[in-house]
Amino acid sequence: MTERQKELAARIAGRRGAVRGPFKVWLHSPEMCERAESLGAFARFDCSLPQHLRELALLLAARNWDAQYSWNAHAHQAIEAGIPEAAVKAIAGGREAVFDDEADQAFYRFCREVLHEHFVSDATFAAALEHFGPKGLVDTIGALGNFTMLGMCLNTFQVDLQPDREPPFPDIRGFERVVTNGDRQEP
Repeated sequence: MTERQKELAARIAGRRGAVRGPFKVWLHSPEMCERAESLGAFARFDCSLPQHLRELALLLAARNWDAQYSWNAHAHQAIEAGIPEAAVKAIAGGREAVFDDEADQAFYRFCREVLHEHFVSDATFAAALEHFGPKGLVDTIGALGNFTMLGMCLNTFQVDLQPDREPPFPDIRGFERVVTNGDRQEP
């Protein structure tokens, strides 16, 4: 590594415990790495959203991009932060999740519409705005964008699953989509 890469690696390891996952890839472009790490740190640790919703946003983006490494690194953290295990399992399985808390449900709908529809209905926007305000919604979009970039990186550069983790999604094996309804056999 160059001196700049070593400097960044030391900073990342200091904040995150080690240089893992996407950071191993991003270090090839130190300027990109520095900016991505800064945005990621804001989205994960410092934005206006409560921790459980930061984790939920990460899981929703990870599932949207089939980012298994990211999912496995955060599914347990989301549950520990207060996301119901049933919701985590539903999202992993590609099913609709349901939340008892009205604000959590509004957040979930907002994120799902952004990720799946690429637009947000007026009703969904109004409900999310009521709970989180303009700053919360801007932070949500920033977090989803960061976690989307993360998923794209993990899949494009085929960052392997953690060796002690199982593949989390029923329709993904390795870095390939499989059909689970009998149309195509798993690889």
